[in-house]
Amino acid sequence: MELFADRAEAGELLAERLRDARDPVLLALPRGGVAVAAPIARRLGTPLEVLVTRKIGYPPAPELGVGALAEGGEPVFDLRLLHRLGMTPESVAGVVERERRELARRVRTYRGDRPLPSLEGREVIVVDDGLATGGTARAALRAVRAAKPAKVTLAVPVGAHETVMSLREEADEVVVLREPVDFRAVGQWYEHFGQLSDDDVLELLGRG
Repeated sequence: MELFADRAEAGELLAERLRDARDPVLLALPRGGVAVAAPIARRLGTPLEVLVTRKIGYPPAPELGVGALAEGGEPVFDLRLLHRLGMTPESVAGVVERERRELARRVRTYRGDRPLPSLEGREVIVVDDGLATGGTARAALRAVRAAKPAKVTLAVPVGAHETVMSLREEADEVVVLREPVDFRAVGQWYEHFGQLSDDDVLELLGRG
């Protein structure tokens, strides 16, 4: 399966699939989703905004996500995984509080004191650079749903097949360009997949 050169190229290709959107609210999940969403914003002529999310990690191995948190929403847990690990949501309450604080810090960094735009009755497009387990995307979609939009679309360049299928229950539409069965990591589908900094995000948002 052909690789994307980088997030910008992936965004250009996604923009073509989203060209019929009418006056949408475009929300990118930082950091990588912002680089994908920037070309989409230019193509659609719509402002780009961030929706900040944080993974809730398993305390002994924080890279293993047992849930996620999105601004404006409640924590979303992988209850089956927690059960296999012998844990409950209450077991990771301390992690959730730390991630809430980091989420608030990033919101201030990216948006200052400005609130998210109103989503009620609007078409909303949520953009990320890829879906592995889909935990943060699920938390983001549920937070958006709570704001009563008219339509929610999840747009990603690439996602694991099973994850994409599960997230179709969370969004009105899922737009994905690559849906490989043999999926190990998002970065394997990009030739260039460098880490982005907060400064990179602010530059892409035009706030650098």
